[in-house]
Amino acid sequence: MVTVLKLGGSVITEKDAPETVDEAAIDRASDAIAAALSNEKGPTSLVLVHGGGSFGHHHAARHGVSTTGGTHDAAALTEIHRAMGELNTVVVDALQERGVAALPVRPLSVAARRNGLQLPLESVETMLSEEFVPVLHGDVVTDSGAGGTILSGDEIVVAVASGLGADRVGLCSTVPGVLDEDGDVVERITTYEQVASILGGSGATDVTGGMAGKVRRLLDLKAPAAIFDPPNLNRFLTGEPAGTTVDGR
Repeated sequence: MVTVLKLGGSVITEKDAPETVDEAAIDRASDAIAAALSNEKGPTSLVLVHGGGSFGHHHAARHGVSTTGGTHDAAALTEIHRAMGELNTVVVDALQERGVAALPVRPLSVAARRNGLQLPLESVETMLSEEFVPVLHGDVVTDSGAGGTILSGDEIVVAVASGLGADRVGLCSTVPGVLDEDGDVVERITTYEQVASILGGSGATDVTGGMAGKVRRLLDLKAPAAIFDPPNLNRFLTGEPAGTTVDGR
């Protein structure tokens, strides 16, 4: 059973302080992952993706690079990529210290945008077959006609989950799930129309800070997904309901 888990950048970094790791949060997440992998109810194969938080986003904003706005400035792209590599090293090291066989996977070296995102997964599949835990991250990616743009962690999650036929997908965020008008967690979403009034209409992805886009992408998957906060990470990893379940199948 393949599980794809994303740790949001705002979960593992101090997002308002450039290049500042939230060490306590990374320790807690790493503890939960290590415990789940040794638990018979935990995932048999795990792919981990993490966001950029105060590492990638800080540099991307300074250079005006986004998922749709690119640059041909190689130095700028390298700066963003290098910052993300530093955060990736922290995450991989924390996992390895707990006995997790984590290995870094750097998207810039393998992915590209050419008529859509192309993300070859042969190396990730081989890592899983050898009982490693691939750790990918949001990154810059060469983009045909645009130089280089940002490849978000959410995009990677969808590409990996679809390409590997993942059984479960989880997004660990700073919020406990998708919240309704009263601030309560919506337990289950099966269509976007069900939450359109909460997240907004067709043009609401940017306005809502990305939650609308997350829900839309997860609804397209052929696997159940969950959006939850760090206290529910262990529940998700051991197969229990956590936060909001998004299932458009």
